[in-house]
Amino acid sequence: MHRVLLIDDDEHLAAPLAAYLKRFDLELESALRPSEGLARLAQGGIDAVILDVMLPEMDGFAVCRHIRRDSEIPVLMLTARGDVTDRVVGLELGADDYLPKPFEPRELAARLQTILRRIRPASAADASVLRFDGLQIDLERREVRREGEVVELTGTEFELLLLLAREPHKVWHRDDILNRLRGRDAELYTRAVDILVSRLRRKLEPLACIKTLRNAGYTFALARSP
Repeated sequence: MHRVLLIDDDEHLAAPLAAYLKRFDLELESALRPSEGLARLAQGGIDAVILDVMLPEMDGFAVCRHIRRDSEIPVLMLTARGDVTDRVVGLELGADDYLPKPFEPRELAARLQTILRRIRPASAADASVLRFDGLQIDLERREVRREGEVVELTGTEFELLLLLAREPHKVWHRDDILNRLRGRDAELYTRAVDILVSRLRRKLEPLACIKTLRNAGYTFALARSP
């Protein structure tokens, strides 16, 4: 069972949500204040975080930034309905997904299951290494090396890189990427893909791994190595 931490100051949210998520083999813990949530994360044993933007002590963006200093744990941010700015900022800080409030518990469960699938170890059948000029992607370890140096990626960044690298030079439209990463048809927010690609590019510099094709999408540009 995966253990999920909810950081939200709504004291009436955790109990019914915990009961609902148990149906999906998800155990929910909760913290009403960022300091409590960060302290619980430091103890370990948490597989994903649900993080509200509006919080006492510090806002969710500051909490996300703090988490990303030393952890790549999946983070799903709860944002104000229709507030694109919140979504953009959250993704730029390293959040893996977002969900507008108020939300349907079933959609939250589906999104949690999707981001948690990304961190599962690859099966023995999938165990392999993709090698390119200056870049190595280890599927079994979920490890990326750029010119021999390990690159720290979030689960979503790794899945994006893997999606592109498995089919070099294939052109991926933004909508297709977003649906593949989420594993379901969803409200399309193509700016999210642009942000994820930008984050990934920065981490892979100076390698020019991802090429933008105007009015078409993105493609993986590195050549395979033997």
